[in-house]
Amino acid sequence: MKSVLRLFFLFLGISLIFVACKDDDADENPVDPTAENKKALGTSAEDLLSDDIYTKLRVELVSTASFQPDAASIQAFRNFIEERVFKPGGIQFIERQIPDQAGAPFTLDEIKDFEEEFRTQYTVGNDIAVYIFFSNGSSSNDTQSTVTLGTAYRNTSIVIYQKTLEIITQSEPQLLPLLEQTTLEHEFGHIFGLVNLQNDDIHSVHEDPNSAKHCVVEECLMYFDATNVGRSQLTRLFAKGAVPPLDPLCIADLQAKGGK
Repeated sequence: MKSVLRLFFLFLGISLIFVACKDDDADENPVDPTAENKKALGTSAEDLLSDDIYTKLRVELVSTASFQPDAASIQAFRNFIEERVFKPGGIQFIERQIPDQAGAPFTLDEIKDFEEEFRTQYTVGNDIAVYIFFSNGSSSNDTQSTVTLGTAYRNTSIVIYQKTLEIITQSEPQLLPLLEQTTLEHEFGHIFGLVNLQNDDIHSVHEDPNSAKHCVVEECLMYFDATNVGRSQLTRLFAKGAVPPLDPLCIADLQAKGGK
């Protein structure tokens, strides 16, 4: 009987040590609850467009006290998304304001740091979330001849350089809402996977050989990098007074991934 008890307590002790070791390992390698939102650009295109996995879309709009998007631009942007995605659970816009951030112009690493600090909406359950930051500073990539208006830099992350938008439209303020809409829709087009970001578009032949991951069709929203536009190009860009639409080939690519 004593031998049996000794064996029992020996086994119990080994089991406790094993469990403790497993717990220690789990603590050293915790699961990142934000991992689904830290993937490569374009990898969540089908998840965003279809209802196969995620039936609801949450869009978190984070702006600063000094630089906020135009309400009409946001409504038009929402219409653009609704026209392209299947989300029977709906699309929810969550608008938040944070203090102005110091240190501009900002590098992309700094933009990512802001996201780490201020993002609150992440992909979970049946909901997929997108984060958009309206920056109070310009991009560190700006030059004397070109400025960056926005960048899609992860599968569900976008920065819009709101201060830059407002500066370059100071002489023609009526262009600001149009420029905001174009920038927002263009960058969202990239997280939708356009153009051929993951080399999986069914119409990859329309990718511009002179501007990778953009559309070769001149009238298309994805034709050129609308977020790295020369100052002198604005007049030509907005001559028609409307946001460029997606061309049929881009729409077909979205539909192939489950979109409308």
